[in-house]
Amino acid sequence: MADRRRETARAAVKRYGRTYAEEAGIRLSDRPKPLYQLLVLTTLLSTRISATIAVAAARQLFAAGYDSPEAMRDASWQDRVDALGRAHYKRYDERTSTMLGHSAEFCLEHWGGDLRRLHREAGRDARLLRRLLDEFPGIGPTGADIYLREVQAVWTDLAPFVDRKVFAGAKRLDLPASAEELTGLVGPDELPRFASALVRVSIDRKAADEVRAEVTART
Repeated sequence: MADRRRETARAAVKRYGRTYAEEAGIRLSDRPKPLYQLLVLTTLLSTRISATIAVAAARQLFAAGYDSPEAMRDASWQDRVDALGRAHYKRYDERTSTMLGHSAEFCLEHWGGDLRRLHREAGRDARLLRRLLDEFPGIGPTGADIYLREVQAVWTDLAPFVDRKVFAGAKRLDLPASAEELTGLVGPDELPRFASALVRVSIDRKAADEVRAEVTART
């Protein structure tokens, strides 16, 4: 049973183990700019729109130069709307443009534009960090989970961070329901990608079927 679970974890990472930050072209590190870019991406992913479009919208915003809280704040509302529109981020583009502007201002006013300060404020308490992230316009509990799931790659003191979406994907693949057992199936460096893979499995039944098929073919 244990060997099959590890094979399943490896197959999931191989097929779907790409973080949203990677897809958005964010070279995630413990520095202000990439940490802020992840916050922007998280804001976009928190809206009821496809992850593919959210990632494309993040790319458009960054390509336009809005990759720091100062640049996002200083961009006009219409400039942000236009960047979102180029990614077909319709329906929520005007509301999201407003949220991105407010979020950038909040980041600058409360954290000096450097989310490492937020990390230090929370210490090793993921629950407190989650609450602090929840204070940003457009994030909310779901967005906080997305951010923590991805940022654990560089804020390793948070690992393992496993949220309900990850557990939902694990359930579809008959993997353990405890964070300790689940994250023990992969190496520490693979954990963020494993979590991303399980999120994809949780929202796409076809993905779960493909992972199972690959495991069956291997064994």
